[in-house]
Amino acid sequence: MTENKARTSDIDPFELVRRIKSRGPAPVHLWDPPFCGDMDLRIARDGTWFHEGTPIRRPAMVRLFASILRLDSDRCYYLVTPVEKVRIQVEDCPFVVIAMEVEGSGCSQVLQFESNTDETIIAGEDHRIVFETDAITAEPHPIVHVRSGLNALLNRPVFYRLVDLAQTRNGRPGDSLGVWSAGEFFELSP
Repeated sequence: MTENKARTSDIDPFELVRRIKSRGPAPVHLWDPPFCGDMDLRIARDGTWFHEGTPIRRPAMVRLFASILRLDSDRCYYLVTPVEKVRIQVEDCPFVVIAMEVEGSGCSQVLQFESNTDETIIAGEDHRIVFETDAITAEPHPIVHVRSGLNALLNRPVFYRLVDLAQTRNGRPGDSLGVWSAGEFFELSP
């Protein structure tokens, strides 16, 4: 463990940026580099990325880091390149949905979300919406699956718009309440 701690001071986030050249998510699921330690990088609940306690103000850098983010079976988050893997801290979900477009209505409705890292997510079979309740605060905790086990928390305005779109599954009183997208019905929690 001390060996990893000693090596983490050598990890430069700007060097990670220089090693990644493509746009969009990298094929991190194909890479199995050695673990290089913990990086002082944290994603706050509101989606703000911090390095050594300071917010990262460059959106391009946040997008780049997001493209190499992976959630492993140990439930820890890592930034992964072909040659190294560093653990980071995530307070809640690594992404936040900041906007929503709605096309159509009823069961043919399509919900398209935009994340704080400029990713577009169309809710459906591969991108499920889950309405949970925070066990401590009892507040709604709505999330949508983005990719490879990574989720985005829906910000409050988007959540309220979803609630406004809620309808019964079959249009009959007493049916479950939820929202449709891409032919899938996502039930609101009671």
